[in-house]
Amino acid sequence: MNQSAVTTMPVSDGVGRALEISLRGVQELLPQDEWVKKLARSEATETPLRIKLGLDPTAPDIHIGHTVVLNKMRQLQDLGHQVIFLIGDFTSLIGDPSGRNSTRPPLTPEQIKANAETYYRQASMVLDPARTEIRYNSEWSEPLGASGMIQLAARYTVARMMERDDFHKRFTTGQSIAVHEFLYPLMQGYDSVALKSDLELGGTDQKFNLLMGRHLQQEYGQEPQCVLTMPLLVGLDGVDKMSKSKNNYIGIAEEPNTMFAKVLSISDTLMWDWFTLLSFQSLAQIAALKAEVAGGRNPKDAKVMLAKEITTRFHSAAAAEAAEQDFHNRSKGGVPDEIAELSLSGAPMGIGALLKAANLAPSSSEAGRLIDGGGVRVDGSVVSDKGLKLEAGTYVVQVGKRKFARVTLG
Repeated sequence: MNQSAVTTMPVSDGVGRALEISLRGVQELLPQDEWVKKLARSEATETPLRIKLGLDPTAPDIHIGHTVVLNKMRQLQDLGHQVIFLIGDFTSLIGDPSGRNSTRPPLTPEQIKANAETYYRQASMVLDPARTEIRYNSEWSEPLGASGMIQLAARYTVARMMERDDFHKRFTTGQSIAVHEFLYPLMQGYDSVALKSDLELGGTDQKFNLLMGRHLQQEYGQEPQCVLTMPLLVGLDGVDKMSKSKNNYIGIAEEPNTMFAKVLSISDTLMWDWFTLLSFQSLAQIAALKAEVAGGRNPKDAKVMLAKEITTRFHSAAAAEAAEQDFHNRSKGGVPDEIAELSLSGAPMGIGALLKAANLAPSSSEAGRLIDGGGVRVDGSVVSDKGLKLEAGTYVVQVGKRKFARVTLG
């Protein structure tokens, strides 16, 4: 991870600690020296910094990959800064073109309203709602009107807009770019002007939009915000970013037993990245735990700690304890440290064919018998439907108490 150049400025212990927390797990912090100056000024004046995260309510729920940035917000919130959770109800009407190779269909106001109703509730599982400022960017975007939008558009050039990677690729390959897509980064940047933000957070795919906020704040005579980007969380398969379309995700609304089992299914290597990005334990605590594992402690112990922490966050400590006991009861300790891993093509694939192809059952008919007997589990959940078809993704498949395989369907 590129955490940007380490500052050479002399700093107080408090600012040094705040900088260390700011840099934990980040991809980039730009410009770092400016952020140090903001932290020092905040400490000297006892004035909290304004830290902004904007999310468009493009879906009714989120998975734990989305919480990586929220975790960083919570860390900064615990330092005493003012965090602003911005719901992009106006920008959702445009549609974020980030990472797209085609025009993104805009959502209807009804879809946006329905999705926004769940967003803050879900974010409050990570943020402290009592210390979180919630805003909607329609507050200042709608009053702009046509003349205000034209004046805003005059503060950026088409040439610079076309430097954006996804726009450049689409233009050079002859794919269409609708004019309204140029408005999205402008409107997101204007949010920073309206909120007078000191720092804006986002995923690595949002870097252009975040830097637009810096540019527009300077255009409007404000001190420019700093920009902090977080890496995209790798999913259960250990290969691709967490995504519902790849079925390598953990939804924050999933049942505690399923959530717990899915965390235990990740590889020992991936586990440490998840600790850095998802855990609220300190870096010193994680380093000590990693040293214990390197010294001979079973890595499953660490994975259980992570599974319990994540399950507790989105459910409760009691639910996490029950999920651990359920997992232990079902598999006498859970997924073995070493299990067969294989890739199969032909998704979607019926569960019977998958069991046969993975050598977990001698035939499809025997697979059906095992399912009828309740002896087949996928990601910790009992399979009761012999007609189940699994989409592309990675699954931990269990037959009986001793047969396991991590299967990636493509």
